[in-house]
Amino acid sequence: GEVVTWGSPFVGGDCSGVADRLAAGVTAIYSTESAFAAVKEGGEVVTWGSPYHGGDCSGVADRLAAGVTAIYSTNMAFAAVKEGGEVVTWGDPACGGDCSGVADRLAAGVTAIYSIESAFAAV
Repeated sequence: GEVVTWGSPFVGGDCSGVADRLAAGVTAIYSTESAFAAVKEGGEVVTWGSPYHGGDCSGVADRLAAGVTAIYSTNMAFAAVKEGGEVVTWGDPACGGDCSGVADRLAAGVTAIYSIESAFAAV
């Protein structure tokens, strides 16, 4: 479907910067406290809102171009699970947006992610 937003433009109420990518094909939307992440048909992820809280995924955009099956969130970060169980994270590093310390263990086979305010746990 198409995404329509409203509310504070600084925290996701304005998606005009990515509106062309949200005009059709969106199957799910996820949120942190001030950003959104939409999953489109085929598993592409589109983000908007506060860049510090997950609204900017440019650092991992190549890994979010296809194949994402689910997204989880803390209050300021996102974690996406791709086909095959690879996990991709972005957002505030202190709130789970940086998984580099355990990336080798999140490269494949993850079946579920759980989150609290500022941390993730994967199985």
